[in-house]
Amino acid sequence: MPLRYETCNVKDLGVLISDMLMELVRLNDGLPLQDGQLTRFHSRAPPSISVGDYLNRLIVHATLSPPILLAMVYYIDRLCLLYPAFTISSLTVHRFLIAAATVASKGLSDSFWTNNTYARVGGVSTRELALLEMEFLTRLEWRIVPKPEVLVDYYTSLVERGQGYIVEQIAAEAASDQ
Repeated sequence: MPLRYETCNVKDLGVLISDMLMELVRLNDGLPLQDGQLTRFHSRAPPSISVGDYLNRLIVHATLSPPILLAMVYYIDRLCLLYPAFTISSLTVHRFLIAAATVASKGLSDSFWTNNTYARVGGVSTRELALLEMEFLTRLEWRIVPKPEVLVDYYTSLVERGQGYIVEQIAAEAASDQ
């Protein structure tokens, strides 16, 4: 993977994020709901589309860039910190992703799609997306633009934990040490 996250292939980044999300789903699906609370992000049943396929669909059809994808990962930590009833599980991950993609695109990009487009791509109604987006923004206290160095840290962490991935400069340094 390139040293600078801005130049990485979004599909590769999507694989790393999907793997991380699936690890969270496996961990959290075994836990009982906190105080039996359901959140706006809970579905009645897990959607039939896999997390990887869903994220790839968002990447392709909502044209998500590396900074937007990394901001979405940042939002997981922020949302879990500020909203203890929320966890990434098979019942929340898809609705989290479409809300996070919508919010990150609007917060970090000069050009973004309409909610109708995000809703269509994400498989939810425009009204439901608006409710998810509002809940998301409220829970994050409207602080949706991470500092650039935070995105670098999330990128580095994702690559380091990814199977078969290494950052270019680190790979070059490791080769020169041998």
